[in-house]
Parts: sequence; structure tokens; C-alpha cells
Amino acid sequence: MKLKKMCDAAGILCPEEYFDCEIEEIATDSRKEMKKAMFVCLRGTQFDSHNYIQNAIQNGAICVLTDGDHPVPNVSSNVILLRCENTREALAHLWHAWYGFPCRDLKIIGVTGTNGKTSVAHMLRTVLRTSWHTCGIIGTVGCETEKGTIETVTEAGLSNLTTPDPRDLYRIFAQMRDEGVEYVVMEVSSHALSLGKLAPITFEAAIFTNLTPEHLDFHKTMDAYAAAKAGLFQKTKLGIFNADSPYSEQMMTNATCRCITCTAKDKDADYSATEIEAQAQNGVAYRLSSKRTRLRIVCPIAGEFTVMNSMQAAICALELGCSPAAIKTALATMGGIKGRMERVRLGLKADFSVLIDYAHTPDALEKLLLTARDLVQKGGRTVVLFGCGGDRDRTKRAVMGEIAARLADHVIITSDNSRGEDPMEIICQIVSGIPPQKAYTVIPDRAAAIRYAIENAKAGDLILLAGKGHEQYEIVGGERRPFCEGCLVKEAFAARLRAQKDEDEKEGEPTV
Repeated sequence: MKLKKMCDAAGILCPEEYFDCEIEEIATDSRKEMKKAMFVCLRGTQFDSHNYIQNAIQNGAICVLTDGDHPVPNVSSNVILLRCENTREALAHLWHAWYGFPCRDLKIIGVTGTNGKTSVAHMLRTVLRTSWHTCGIIGTVGCETEKGTIETVTEAGLSNLTTPDPRDLYRIFAQMRDEGVEYVVMEVSSHALSLGKLAPITFEAAIFTNLTPEHLDFHKTMDAYAAAKAGLFQKTKLGIFNADSPYSEQMMTNATCRCITCTAKDKDADYSATEIEAQAQNGVAYRLSSKRTRLRIVCPIAGEFTVMNSMQAAICALELGCSPAAIKTALATMGGIKGRMERVRLGLKADFSVLIDYAHTPDALEKLLLTARDLVQKGGRTVVLFGCGGDRDRTKRAVMGEIAARLADHVIITSDNSRGEDPMEIICQIVSGIPPQKAYTVIPDRAAAIRYAIENAKAGDLILLAGKGHEQYEIVGGERRPFCEGCLVKEAFAARLRAQKDEDEKEGEPTV
């Protein structure tokens, strides 16, 4: 691609003598071999690639883009040096241009917040498809179009990113455009907003779900976390806000979009959910009302949080012109979402239940356990198994220990992507929040902990495996290992049945 075209897309001043220079690659890793590449220097929390410009040039970079105030080493006159104010935002614009500006041909809807993003995104996607719109989805669970899954490769290696890195993100958008997708529903993380990954995008609509403590290792304060989220509503035409969240006002303060509010708690809002019925394992039902709308909604996904999640999906669809009939049909027939209150099917021989859920924040864990109270069979126990991620916000660990001890009948504390930390140190921090009189079990190895939970399950128990959800891996140190919780549950249950059979046969043997 011509350097002039790339620079124009990213707002970079390009000297006239280099207008026709052909760039064959965009690179951010100085260690890799590259051919006629533009090397974009990025500053991170633990690295600054401005320090590796010479390496990049040796590996084939012919153009280097730096932050405006950063000193640059002496380089050959054959190397083109360019500057901009923010290389991360520039990188997003560069990749957008590289793939032919795909976002210009797509209607993109962003969903942001601490919890509920995946559920709202999948609900909205289902409604749009029921309304005969071709729809893609980008988020924590993965990226899909009508033709199937789109593979993603993160620049962060071991990370599982809610919003893919620009190199991947704009390729995905381009593929969706080429497949004829009309709407893209995407989960928008605070990291993506803070790091400028979404700079080229003007959203058709955006939804704010809620805000509770999370990612404070990155943002440091809740105000900074909220400010990052609020940035989405300066990039969209329409905003849907959860008025029940104390942060909704902050989200709307500097919003440049048309703002629509909603409530499930009888607050002053544009839309409200009334006549709410929690139907345990059958889901929820409620009346969605506004000055122009009165709609009875039923959704089979259990949990009080389903009211707000489905309501926001319905409101967004209504405001985009979808019919009430399509919305009712779509939400009434919603299937399960992978890793969100996902039941592990064990067959008729199981007299207990197992649910896998992504709950990995205090708020999400509390809501999961409160929902479990309505789902557990009479006489059964609520058993929760969870851990906390390593190299992430440490302040939530004791809080989650307290919540688990207060709301569950039995608590099993284990590992959850310990990364560079000692799993036992993380566990000790969780345990510090558990009152002395409350019993709990510690099993650091998560696979062993799952086997223990299944082996010791009692009739009527509801076992909640919290934290990993859809993830099919475990990160320990610098290694990412395959890890399937559903598979482990089924294997442990099969072993339990075999052991029971052996015991029954032993008891039936004649005595001599």
C-alpha cells in the first residue's frame, strides 16, 4: 500500500518525496523478520518498542512511526521517520486502511460494562437474525458470522481478549463485510477504548450494562475505569444506559449520542421492566414499557440479571427498527450461551447438577450464587468452586471469598489462570475474606478440585464452577494448557459411576 494513503488514513504528515513509497507490512514486534515494513512503536506498561527501532530496521523495516515526543536514535537516511501524537490510535487507523476501510460498510453495535456484555451481545444478535438481518458477533466467546467461526490470534499471546487487537480486529471486519454482514455486535472492553483500538469506528448503537470493580490493576481507580467506558458514548449515534447502575450518569455526562435509559427497579427512565416474574429454571418474564411501547417478554435464561440483559437487547433492537413480534420470538427461544449458566449434561443417572459460569468478579459471583438459590433442588446444597486470576486485580480476592462463604453452602477454593503468581498466595488472599467459623476446602489443582466436587456431590446439589466459563485453557506461568471443565466433569462422573458399580458388585458377592 502507498505510504501516502496509509498516512492520510491515520492523520500522519507524510513528506511528499515518500508519497509513492510502497509498504508491504505493518509491524509492532521488532524481533520478527519483516519486508518493507512500517514499524509502529508502542509504549506498554512493561515495554517500550521505541528502544528497539534499530532491531526493527535490521529485520526489514523501511519506515518507523514514533510518538511525537520520543527521542529517536540516528538511523540510515534510507529509513523514513514519521511521528504522530498517539501511535496506538494510529495503528488502528492503519490496519483499518490496510483492509480497505471495512467499518464504513458495516453497522456496528458496541456492548460495554463489567458484567453482562456477552449475554446482551448474543441476545441482540439473536433478535437481529430473527428480524432477517445478517449479523456477526465479536467478543469473549469468539467471533462468528452466518458462515461460522472466524479464528482470532492475539498479539498478547496468552491473553483471551474481549476485543481483538487491531491487526486481527480489522481483518475480521473485512471478512464480515466480504461475507455480506449488515450488523456486527461486539463486546467493547475498557482496555480497547483506553488503548485506541476502536479509533476508526463510528458505532450505530452502544449499550452500557453496569460497572463494578474490575481491571483496577490496569485502570488503578474506578473513576478512570468509568472514564474509559464512557469514551464509547462519544463514538456512537445511539446509547442505551442501565439507569440502575450508579455509573450511568457518568456514562452520559459527556455522551454525544442520543441517550436512552432503562430500569428494572422503578426508577425514572425511558423504558422500564415491570410485573417481573422470576420463574427459577424456566427463566424470567416481565412487561417492557415506554411512552410508545408495551411488550410482554419471556426469556428462558435463569437469573434476575436476565431481565436487564434481555431488556437492553430488546430496547436496542426496537430503537433500530426491529418489530416487537421478532423481539418477543427471539428472546422467548434463546438458547444457552457458552460458559454462561451452562449446564453440563450428565444424563438421568446424575442426582445433582453442574453449571459452568464465567463469573470472575465479586458482582458476578454474588449474582450467580443468588440465582443458584432459586435453582437448587429441595434438600440440596449450593457448592461453588472458584479461584482468582494471577497478575490481575488483587483487591477483589478477599471480597469474593466473603461472598462465596456467605451465599454458598460449601466453598471449594482452587486456581484460575494463576499466570506468574504462586497459586497458594492467591488462594490465601481469597481465604482471608472468609469468616473463621465458615468451613471451606482448598485444592490448588483445579482439575483435582473438580474431581473432588463430583466425587462428593450429594443428591440435589447444585455445583457451580465459576471463573473460567467458555475458556478451554488454563494459564500457569508462561504456559497455556488445554483445560476443558465440561470434559473433566463428565470424566469424574463416569469414574464415580464405575466406582459405585464396583462397590455394588463387591457387596453382592457371596460370603464363604
